[in-house]
Amino acid sequence: MTIVVPRHELQRAHLALYVRVGSRFEDKQTNGLSHFLEHMLYRGTPRLPSAHQVNLAFERLGGFLYAATHTDFGVFSVTLPPESMDEASSHFGELLRDPLFADIEIEKGIVCEEILEDLDDEGRQVDADNISRALIYPTHPLGFTITGDETRVRSFDDAMLRAHHARHYVARSSVLVYSGPVDEDAALAMGERDFAWMPAGERIVGGVPEHTQKKPRYKRVENSSSQTELRVCLRAPSEHSRERPVIEMLMRILDDGMSTRLYHRICDAGGLCYDVSAGYDGYEDDGIIDFAAGVIHERAPLVTREILKMLDELGETGPTEQEMDKARRRVAWDTRGMLDSAEELGGVYAGGYLFGRFETPAERLKANLAVTADQVRVLVRSIARPENLNVVAVGLVEGDAAKRLADDVRGWKGLV
Repeated sequence: MTIVVPRHELQRAHLALYVRVGSRFEDKQTNGLSHFLEHMLYRGTPRLPSAHQVNLAFERLGGFLYAATHTDFGVFSVTLPPESMDEASSHFGELLRDPLFADIEIEKGIVCEEILEDLDDEGRQVDADNISRALIYPTHPLGFTITGDETRVRSFDDAMLRAHHARHYVARSSVLVYSGPVDEDAALAMGERDFAWMPAGERIVGGVPEHTQKKPRYKRVENSSSQTELRVCLRAPSEHSRERPVIEMLMRILDDGMSTRLYHRICDAGGLCYDVSAGYDGYEDDGIIDFAAGVIHERAPLVTREILKMLDELGETGPTEQEMDKARRRVAWDTRGMLDSAEELGGVYAGGYLFGRFETPAERLKANLAVTADQVRVLVRSIARPENLNVVAVGLVEGDAAKRLADDVRGWKGLV
């Protein structure tokens, strides 16, 4: 599918391909292959036979190539002056159509260096986000790391890359988007010229994760660092659920600036850590609300307890009207601000079509503004339950602090 989001008053044009690829569509033997393929696609084509020549071709046109692999999608993009779009689109189509997969051993070394960032000196996983996903999804690919491990990456070869490319880079699993100061007819013609090679293929789908958890889960990983990385995670409705607008407004209540409830309670009023944040990872069939903080080791139980208390209070009384008013104002401002960004607009439109949940920015804003404080309260009550709670502490939480943290997590009753 090719879509065009014209905004002629902007100065930067954007071209991106969004693909249903990532760790949730892999198995134990192929974990990390989507991410490795992302790296290899920019390694050269018949006309641009090296990574250097690929990058030079786009940079001389005024842009930079970008690529990222997420759990359930990959994105390849370039932002550049609109007068460069025609030539850039031609190069872009070739990159994704005819990769040489050159210098595979060099790229393996680069990716293995990236993997080391999440490991300690003994080769153990110490990335709190990776550990939390494995705790939440112990038997499902949503619990895999995006990069895979070194052994797996070293096993990848040309045949595996080409098979993965042929399976995922197909029209039914991809969305091509041109956004910014682009002519719609010209952009559609470029899309046809440069991406007609893409076969229809099959729409890639992943298995639905089970939710068999009955009580809180807790994992402590010892790591010699100055602080403990803390993650307090709750299973939540999916991006496709009717509660999606309520989730978005809840996240505005929790963490949308330093005056919001989470930062004020933990940092300003409590002085328990320097920074704390909350985020929502939404998938087609599940979701997670994460609270993240780096804390002095012995304060990990205090921060966890305060986060859980805050959830209990929100589930009992809901947000104040003052909080709701601020959240509504900020979501409206952010929606207006999105219109100034070709990249953001391209992501909203392409992501919406890729996952079958498209709304225009105006439609999404309308749904968010209609959310009430009581809907937020009801949502929190449905989430703040022991069977949804997963807590990870990566650091040196020891002795009495370790016992208190484990007791607080396992003894939390939530809003049953």
